[in-house]
Amino acid sequence: MTQIALITGANKGIGYATARALGERGMTVLLGARDEGRGRAAEKELTAEGLDARFVRLDVTDAATVQAAAELVEAEFGRLDVLVNNAGIVRADGTAEPSATRIGTIREVFETNVYGVVTVTNAVLPLLRRAPAARIVNVSSEVGSIASMTDPASPLFALTSVPYPASKAALNMITAMYAKELRDTPIKVNAANPGYTATDFNSHHGFRTPEQAAAVCTHLATLPADGPSGLLWGHLITREGDQNGVLAW
Repeated sequence: MTQIALITGANKGIGYATARALGERGMTVLLGARDEGRGRAAEKELTAEGLDARFVRLDVTDAATVQAAAELVEAEFGRLDVLVNNAGIVRADGTAEPSATRIGTIREVFETNVYGVVTVTNAVLPLLRRAPAARIVNVSSEVGSIASMTDPASPLFALTSVPYPASKAALNMITAMYAKELRDTPIKVNAANPGYTATDFNSHHGFRTPEQAAAVCTHLATLPADGPSGLLWGHLITREGDQNGVLAW
């Protein structure tokens, strides 16, 4: 039985690379994107590679498109095996320090990075429950780890921005709470740390590739039955080189 995966923000960057990786594993990948032109272009590129990729209009900040996407998945497939909540934005004001931050900026970031995840997850959760063993992957970040951000020895200690790190810290808690609710089901819920990846997010200044980031998401999306749930897992900043593992909340 072919597995069905829905990825939000799948027309570029980590979402696109994750869609390709899951498609290469034989899944039907539903490319959630708010921009139809970009979504169709991504669909065309992936289908040209022989993958079963289909554009689905989905703006995580628009409940109507979320509900329509859920209804489309139900009508065509009757279930959902994998949900990758990847769509996200980053914003900052002035010096990016807390004292320079505008409340409106925080609201804008939370609308996509936090509220959007809950909106999409709740809309498709009945479909995930119908799958034999569904997986939910919330694409988070190491900057959402309070332990790392407050450790003077951490490379992240110098970062003082509020909107994006706070949104990812909130997403980590959301991940933990869904994992608790679903702990007696076959569904596993984890947060992914793709690492500092070169995407439009950072004007492609990241030192990891989208493919490396997608490998983190793919690992969590394809966990075996005895795999973990309720973790922040992914790229670790170590002196030993490129490694993946569990990050502290």
